[in-house]
Amino acid sequence: MAKNTSAAKLAAVIVIIVVAVAVFLQPLIRQISLGLDLQGGVHVVLQARAEEGQEVSADEMRQLQSVMRQRVDEFGVSEPIIQLAGNDRLVVELAGVQNPEQAVELIGRTAKLEFINVDDEVIVTGGMLRDARATLSDRNQPEIILEFNNEGARLFEAETRRLVTTFPQNHPDRVIAITLDEEVLTAPHVQSTIANGVATISGGFATFDEAANLASLLRGGALPLSTDIIELRTVGPTLGSDSLDRSVTAIQVGLVLLVLFMILLYRLPGVVSILTLSVFGMLVLLGLRLFGAVLTLPGMAGILLTVAMAADANIIIFERIKDELRSDKSLRASVEAGFKRAFRTILDSNLTTIIGAAVLFQLGTGAIRGFALTLMIGIVANMITALLLTRLLLRLTVNIHGLTNPSFYGLHRKELS
Repeated sequence: MAKNTSAAKLAAVIVIIVVAVAVFLQPLIRQISLGLDLQGGVHVVLQARAEEGQEVSADEMRQLQSVMRQRVDEFGVSEPIIQLAGNDRLVVELAGVQNPEQAVELIGRTAKLEFINVDDEVIVTGGMLRDARATLSDRNQPEIILEFNNEGARLFEAETRRLVTTFPQNHPDRVIAITLDEEVLTAPHVQSTIANGVATISGGFATFDEAANLASLLRGGALPLSTDIIELRTVGPTLGSDSLDRSVTAIQVGLVLLVLFMILLYRLPGVVSILTLSVFGMLVLLGLRLFGAVLTLPGMAGILLTVAMAADANIIIFERIKDELRSDKSLRASVEAGFKRAFRTILDSNLTTIIGAAVLFQLGTGAIRGFALTLMIGIVANMITALLLTRLLLRLTVNIHGLTNPSFYGLHRKELS
């Protein structure tokens, strides 16, 4: 009865694994974001410029990085790479960007918004904005609605009240100019006191998208420093597709060779390892999806490395089991003893690797962090599959009648005599 139960459990586990791989593998692969080197995009290097006689500070560069990240988030680019390079440079990589010119316009523009009266006094700045959104007017014309924070609303109300009480209707001084990067967008007459902290930029927008992009810039905030684009490089989708195709082919060839090696050398445990490696692959993809990781070529190298480590963990376990069988222990006792002996070795090797990967992730940048992240995810998945799932499957296998011959577990005939 116990053997029949083990067979039923083993069959159920195999069916669950096969169905899970068939149903979820492709959707998980499609949900993984690809990096600049795999799907193309824009690589930009910005050189920061301080005021004459001053130097760019580290705080200003960090603020520049923060504002640029807000801008890119507003632009809707998935998982951008925005990192400091040296003391006065910022590297921005945007994967999958369809319109490089529009992206460069977004990145390079200062977006310094000011409301100025006729005496050139700045009333409200873009730093006092709470929100900026594009909309269509009653005449179906694109415009931008600005909402100020409490301080901005108070200053704007005070200035509009002063203008209304000081100057008659349509007086030329009863004007507030709205400027962006010292260029006048519009200069409307103030009709009444504006007490709700809301202003409108209308006119001058050819399309709704133009207004929407400007609203995104305003929400992201003005750059704290002037910048020059000193390097602009686009990576075409052809190069990215070619790199991805070659990487996928390398993975497929490697997996086929690995399957053949495990089955020919370890036989039944080799078949078990193929099942556990399938689950391992699912867990790695799920981990990448949960962490929102961007897959790059170095990241794919990290995945290949963890696949090899997962196979190596199974090899250690199977070799320990074979050692126990050679010492004339029963199959069930050999499986338990083999796992017990292999556990410490696998744990130590994985812990040392994950410590190294954590250091790389903490101190590295860009592609190095991607490699480290995939390596850490793979190691955790390896620990789960090698020490838990492989053990479960082998425990069920050795209890099934007809699968208890030691020759099925990698021993040669001369070792059984």
